[in-house]
Amino acid sequence: MDPVSQGALGASLPQAVSTTKHIAAATLFGTVSGMAPDLDALIRSPTDPLLYLEFHRQFTHSLIFIPVGALICALLLYGLFGRRWQISFKLSYVYCLLGYATHGLLDACTSYGTQLLWPFSDMRVAWNTISIIEPMFTLPLLALVMTAAVRRNPLFARLAVCWVIAFHSFGIFQHLRVEAIGYEIAAERGHEPIRLEVKPSFANLLLWKVIYEIDDGYYTDAVRAGPTVTIYRGKFIPRLDVARDLPWLDPDSQQARDLQRFAWFSRGFLSLDPANPLRVTDMRYSLVPNEATGMWSIWFEQGADKEAHVRITPDRDTSQPKRDKFAQMLRGEALAE
Repeated sequence: MDPVSQGALGASLPQAVSTTKHIAAATLFGTVSGMAPDLDALIRSPTDPLLYLEFHRQFTHSLIFIPVGALICALLLYGLFGRRWQISFKLSYVYCLLGYATHGLLDACTSYGTQLLWPFSDMRVAWNTISIIEPMFTLPLLALVMTAAVRRNPLFARLAVCWVIAFHSFGIFQHLRVEAIGYEIAAERGHEPIRLEVKPSFANLLLWKVIYEIDDGYYTDAVRAGPTVTIYRGKFIPRLDVARDLPWLDPDSQQARDLQRFAWFSRGFLSLDPANPLRVTDMRYSLVPNEATGMWSIWFEQGADKEAHVRITPDRDTSQPKRDKFAQMLRGEALAE
């Protein structure tokens, strides 16, 4: 999730177990440790555009790395602030451990994918119960954490933890509810999905994206799961078929290997852009949830050198028509044909 959410959640647990005397240290140590795993974003390569996707949310986010990451944070923060705040290294480590432990678990609740089980597995865990940016989650959490720090009262941090549990419980409820609706939509079309995923749309738990896979492709739909349910039906998207769509691609080339890496990142949800036959899209994400425009794409170059990498581009279409359509769906309004 965003750094503010990670920092606030990282601070809440140390604050909740701290005393008035040490709540300032708990706040700082938890905040820094809660954000620290995202330093993996610095792992990049000017020549390999997919390296970032491979390492972001990898070892720094894994469960087994939590004690190590917390130790690094504790050594740094204790060295800077331990004497000033008269806090022991043991307590500093506990605060950093609690803060660091929240990061990967919170990220796993989103749909991006987090390698919690690295190095034993490269599976990208995505529980799909919260958007990567969710103001309704972050703002109350931040307010309670700041109040706990200013008033030096751990009670507000404990309320913050309760808020986190309640919000994610609602996210799980909505996820299960929309998942059941997704299977009903598939059954109405006469389909038995090979797999079906649901994920909240941008910054809310009301409007959800439903993707399910059949033999030759995917269907994407949107479900507004309010007191009443509104379904916005999408369209069929053919699955990428390399032999059909990229027959010229040398299987021993770097571009072919990059395609395999991108398929791992996207969990295989790949489609060819019909308007650009050299563009392959991760079609899991879109601002308008019943579409499959994607947020990341890789571009191939036909006739490129065998060692040449693909290009990767962000594809966030947030134009006014898209925003208007998203807002209509969020309000549960009927869309113009």
